[in-house]
Amino acid sequence: MELYLLRHAAAENHSPTGRDADRQLTQQGIATLRRVLKQAHLAGLHPSLILSSPYVRAIQTAEIAQRLLKYEGEILRSHSLTPDSSPAEVWAEIRTHRQESSILEVAHEPLLSATASWLLGSTRVAIEFIPAMMVRIDLADFGAEPRGLLRRIFTWDRA
Repeated sequence: MELYLLRHAAAENHSPTGRDADRQLTQQGIATLRRVLKQAHLAGLHPSLILSSPYVRAIQTAEIAQRLLKYEGEILRSHSLTPDSSPAEVWAEIRTHRQESSILEVAHEPLLSATASWLLGSTRVAIEFIPAMMVRIDLADFGAEPRGLLRRIFTWDRA
């Protein structure tokens, strides 16, 4: 399985409601996200499933990915991708979708850095995600302890 972990694009500092979950993407964030997704599309990313945190900024990021990557399926919202989740919860979610060939997950920091590092077998943070950054990790089996292989890093400063 190809697993793509995407941090949501840059978002406003505060939402009108005052709730962190309601923060929306900035125009600059959308522009950088588009650059990253263009790279991914050119590299052949065609997700068979998109999973997203239910937070507004993650859903907005997932919807932009849906359009630019020509994904025709439904975006599934998962609480395992919220900021207070854990790598083990993300792994459990991945394992429930093991039949998929390519999953794109949209989530937050520090969850993504911790999850990517854990999937790669590191006990410390090996990758630190910036807004609109995405990595591809290939997974061959779905046992209790994941062992992935880092294949690609997509960032807007390389677009």
